[in-house]
Amino acid sequence: MNYRQRQQNLMRALDKQKLDAFLVAHLPNVGYLSGFTGSSGVLLAASPRWSFYTDGRYAEQARREVQGARIVIGKGSPLAAAAAELTKLAPRTVGIEADRLTVSASHMLGSLLPKRTRLVETNALVERLRMIKEPEEIERLRAAVLAGAALLAPAVKAIAPGVAETAVAAEIEYAARKAGANGMSFETIVAAGARSALPHGLASSQSIPRQGFVVLDFGVVFGGYCSDMTRTVHVGNPTREMRALYEAVLAAQLAAIATVGPGVEVARVDAAARRSLRRGGWARFFTHSTGHGVGIEVHELPRVARGVTEVLQPGMVITIEPGVYLPGKGGVRIEDMVLVGQQGAEVLTPAS
Repeated sequence: MNYRQRQQNLMRALDKQKLDAFLVAHLPNVGYLSGFTGSSGVLLAASPRWSFYTDGRYAEQARREVQGARIVIGKGSPLAAAAAELTKLAPRTVGIEADRLTVSASHMLGSLLPKRTRLVETNALVERLRMIKEPEEIERLRAAVLAGAALLAPAVKAIAPGVAETAVAAEIEYAARKAGANGMSFETIVAAGARSALPHGLASSQSIPRQGFVVLDFGVVFGGYCSDMTRTVHVGNPTREMRALYEAVLAAQLAAIATVGPGVEVARVDAAARRSLRRGGWARFFTHSTGHGVGIEVHELPRVARGVTEVLQPGMVITIEPGVYLPGKGGVRIEDMVLVGQQGAEVLTPAS
């Protein structure tokens, strides 16, 4: 990964915002900019040099991983150590991740900094840089997608009437670990029968019924990058209504994928899915956005939703995941990860 290039990209963003320095406390952003993978660290972006602050638990790890920054090992809070450095530098403006830093941490910073230094709230400066994936990131995402898709077979094999949803989730997660995954991208969703109408129905102790949909939504972290996919299967013979529901969601997903391409506003992708569902009268049961970016976090920018004017660019990786949820009956969601190319889109998820 080209961490120095990423740091230069951030410095250009800081110049545009007229910021003299920037504190990075959100750990995925710290890792994106420096390579650090531990659970305690703060990065200070300032001239003439960047500095990384952590505690003694991560001294050796930081020396191995952190690139493009001076490493400072302290005994107290890394944020307080960064504030002490800022006191020496005395910049006029310091940007903070307003959507990531707690209120108490912001107050602590304000109390430690010189009066002449002004804290400036920023929103998603690093996250916007993360939207466009580098070639190496795309390859890692491909590997994560393949590792995740391979879990569908053991998941389907585990599904049977009377089996607990948690038992199916356990098979998915065990297979993921055996395959070398760092972990799951998020808590595995297995929602069967009437519970499949819950968009985020985490696996419960409920048994799979003799007839009905089972929504499987899972992903793995592989090489530091996430995958995310959803498949819906049916136990027993589906009714005509349930077949129509599944086919409507699949048609909506394919319509949205066909809209993806460079220069396309994400709202148009969302609209394509809703327009397709509207034809069958299903649109009012589609209660969430059509997708989101994926990378070192499973939910990243851009958000693929109504009213979002972000324009798709080559190198973005997003999910396309329309769903329809009928209270008391069941629901269907189908989700793939899609890479925005120079001319169109490539579906990364290979699962049937």
